[in-house]
Amino acid sequence: MNNYECIYVIRHTVDEEGIKALVERFNGLIAQEGGEVTNVDEWGKRRLAYPIDDDNEGYYVLINYTAAPQVPQEIERVFRITDDIIRFITIKLD
Repeated sequence: MNNYECIYVIRHTVDEEGIKALVERFNGLIAQEGGEVTNVDEWGKRRLAYPIDDDNEGYYVLINYTAAPQVPQEIERVFRITDDIIRFITIKLD
């Protein structure tokens, strides 16, 4: 099991219930794939460094988790097909 850190940005037009549902969805996906979420830190709405699809703001979420090496690939695949996620990055921690 490896330690990972993932930051993703949710579109600012999503309401609070939608944000909560997305966060729970991705935490559940990690657990479903055999990983364990160790920390979820919701940073809230912040200004983007540059406009993405004419959006200047986004809702930032940081997740730390432990999982097998194939889990981040599955998480990123789901990020790519979710319309409300505008950016994401996953880093393997030492």
